[in-house]
Amino acid sequence: MGNIEDRIEQERQNAKIVCNIEGNSSGGCAAAWDAVEELQAEASHQRQRQFTKTSFETYCDNNPDAVECRVYEN
Repeated sequence: MGNIEDRIEQERQNAKIVCNIEGNSSGGCAAAWDAVEELQAEASHQRQRQFTKTSFETYCDNNPDAVECRVYEN
């Protein structure tokens, strides 16, 4: 996840530079901030997927003694 956070920061810095050069109302400025927003949305989706449990995981949380949910260690 750190990689996407680094990319977000790079794009944020790029957007600031573009907007300073071309102006805040330019198309380039808007496009640069769109790139930042797209990366932020992707990071959000990745975090959301990270915390989503499968039906089997939920079942095992509710039934830890079930045969299917036993974990054997060597």
